[in-house]
Amino acid sequence: MAPIDNKVDHDRFEQQLQDIIQDLYQIMVQVSTYDSMGRASKDVLSNEMKTLSRSLNTLHTAASPPNVLPSVPPELLEYVENGRNPDIYTREFVELVRRGNQLMAGKMRAFGSFRDVLAHNMATAMPELREDIAHVVDATGGARAGLFANGTAPAAVSTSHTTPAAATADPAGGSGASGAGAASLAADGPRTSQG
Repeated sequence: MAPIDNKVDHDRFEQQLQDIIQDLYQIMVQVSTYDSMGRASKDVLSNEMKTLSRSLNTLHTAASPPNVLPSVPPELLEYVENGRNPDIYTREFVELVRRGNQLMAGKMRAFGSFRDVLAHNMATAMPELREDIAHVVDATGGARAGLFANGTAPAAVSTSHTTPAAATADPAGGSGASGAGAASLAADGPRTSQG
């Protein structure tokens, strides 16, 4: 729901709307009892129209900036016009925002993890850039602690280039390629170690 500004006097607007409804009622009465031959009916109807015009102008002026009323989403108005409960709209909107927030949080975690892996691999490959890499990691909200300690990767970052099946097939990590490790090596090509 839109936040309601305390500066808006809703009672005043409600009174102005009631005045407009009363003016419309008076016009309806004058039209239904209009006497085309009588002069008084014409003048009274003209005065009622002028009163309605003033009431509408007063309401428009009061609702214009800086006294802006909270805006109502057009979708919510459509819900009400179709006879649906506005609480359903609110519930669906909250659910949509929650899903969007979860998606954004997942993307932020994924990019953060990518940042950490990239920073570790760049620091390992180019030790002369460690300070610049650390500055970028700090500036982007990453944690410098543990990233470069003793030249090891953070606990959450895996630098293994083998699949889990290859690790179980060749637990010693030797040069003997068997099973999935051979497939991984053949697909990716030989890996060279820089250090």
